[in-house]
Amino acid sequence: MSMYGRDPWGGPLEINAADSATDDDRSRNLQDLDRAALSRPLDETQQSWLLGPSEQKKKKKYVDLGCIIVSRKIFVWTVGTLVVSAVLAGLITLIVKTVPRHHHGKPPPDNYTLALHKALMFFNAQRSGKLPKHNNVSWRGNSCLRDGKSDPGTTMKDLVGGYYDAGDAIKFNFPASFAMTMLSWSVIEYSAKYEAAGELNHVKEIIKWGTDYLLKTFNNSADTIDKIAAQVGVGDTSGGSTTPNDHYCWMRPEDIDYPRPVYECHSCSDLAAEMAAALAAASIVFKDNKAYSQKLVHGARTVFQFARDQRGRYSAGGSDPALFYNSSSYWDEFVWGGAWLYYATGNSSYLQLATHPKLAKHAGAFWGGPDYGVLSWDNKLAGAQVLLSRLRLFLSPGYPYEEILRTFHNQTSIVMCSFLPVFTSFNRTKGGLIQLNHGRPQPLQYVVNAAFLAALYSDYLDAADTPGWYCGPNFYSTDVLREFAKTQMDYILGKNPRKMSYVVGFGNHYSKHVHHRGASIPKNKIRYNCKGGWKWRDSKKPNPNTLVGAMVAGPDKHDGFHDVRTNYNYTEPTLAGNAGLVAALVALSGDKSTGIDKNTIFSASYDFVSVFWHLDDLESESSAKGKEGDVQWNKAAVN
Repeated sequence: MSMYGRDPWGGPLEINAADSATDDDRSRNLQDLDRAALSRPLDETQQSWLLGPSEQKKKKKYVDLGCIIVSRKIFVWTVGTLVVSAVLAGLITLIVKTVPRHHHGKPPPDNYTLALHKALMFFNAQRSGKLPKHNNVSWRGNSCLRDGKSDPGTTMKDLVGGYYDAGDAIKFNFPASFAMTMLSWSVIEYSAKYEAAGELNHVKEIIKWGTDYLLKTFNNSADTIDKIAAQVGVGDTSGGSTTPNDHYCWMRPEDIDYPRPVYECHSCSDLAAEMAAALAAASIVFKDNKAYSQKLVHGARTVFQFARDQRGRYSAGGSDPALFYNSSSYWDEFVWGGAWLYYATGNSSYLQLATHPKLAKHAGAFWGGPDYGVLSWDNKLAGAQVLLSRLRLFLSPGYPYEEILRTFHNQTSIVMCSFLPVFTSFNRTKGGLIQLNHGRPQPLQYVVNAAFLAALYSDYLDAADTPGWYCGPNFYSTDVLREFAKTQMDYILGKNPRKMSYVVGFGNHYSKHVHHRGASIPKNKIRYNCKGGWKWRDSKKPNPNTLVGAMVAGPDKHDGFHDVRTNYNYTEPTLAGNAGLVAALVALSGDKSTGIDKNTIFSASYDFVSVFWHLDDLESESSAKGKEGDVQWNKAAVN
């Protein structure tokens, strides 16, 4: 019988019973030998024959593991090795945990994200009314708490709140509404980027502060209205007028004691349609707050209906708004407002209006011009075309919208081509800044809007798995558009011949003499009256308060900049300008792979059965030249 174990040198270890003679057996064999012979000397051969090997081989010991028998020596070595390994592993783990380590955190924020934090703070500094506790602008306080009540000629007695437009204390609804629309659009597309930057709640608070005020400027609970409060405050100083107002006086908003008239409009299609766009876009931002979102939608529908019923420009007739924010046409606001109302409500009647060829024609979609493709507080056509191209790219609704949507899509491609350096639609300064307003003052507000549209359209194409677009026979990748946006924003942030940042508080070299009353007057418990603040206006010293995040008007066509407080063409910031700045910055911030939110804008599921106009009557519309209200549509078309 044989048993097998494992030889540590390899091969089987065989144990034979016949070869396992015990010591007792050997002793008995020796006793049988001739004892006399043992007394004689023996040679080596005899000794070997009689006595066997001179050294007896040691007996091996084994361990029975049940399923296998192994040498005890191997067993001990194996167990010992395992124990030692376990101890070493424990020691290594203990050392690794106790020795200080250098953690590799997130990479530092990019310049666009850093600038975004600051750009949003400008809106905090522009707030009017009773400020929230967390406003975080130490030199600002409650102001103009009697807006509305102080004007006996208006029926709207609560116009407290909203935003001051620029370096003065006037509240202009027209550019402020555009600013809120742009901010809402940027949140709808890039909420994930706002979230990553830690600014989503902040930007939503900024939007709500604006839309809360817009809802006060008309009867938002009614289905039909006949007027809107278009402006609070007056800035006209023509003819040498010395009447105290928001431009003649240089005072902190907190100290204002002069009358603040309310300008009401009864025929203001441009303003009303822009307000509709702002409220509709915001309703998508606040879709999770159902009650507030529905309130915004109702308000948007009401003012848009008013815009369609009572035709005319809000700034017609030499009014105060015409001096500062004169509107050139209201047809673009009809397309813009209709598009936003479609997205907010899902009501196809708004889409039918926004895509009607007659409306597009009146808005200038087909005739071009030197300012074609330039998005601004006055002309929203370029923005509306990008917004409706989005619909075609992702949903492609087809007939009867396809023809005009394809036209808008093609026009958007042409606009994007015009932004590229290889084309000559717009000049550039030697430093590389595109001259979208053809060398006129205050260029940056147009540049940031273009940068936003370019970055956004690039992201649209990427999200639609489209690598680029054609400019004539030449194909350009989406990276080209994004690079255009980056070069323009980099110029604004300091990569320019003057090495100057045009965003206050960003970088080390920025405007120290911003045209802004609140920033230029120290908060020293002294109240400076209307003329008393002039010394601060005319002072050569830097502003005592930093207007963080304000984008000033910008350089001239030669890349020159004069940091002079009294020259607003260089140093004055605006709500509309900063809204475009914020939108462009968030579009370029963070990781490009984050991209846009494709679906939120399509989330509306409202189904309104009321149709407010009959599109067939558009065919009988006489040719329109502007927003003077001289073209009267058949009133039956809007009932």
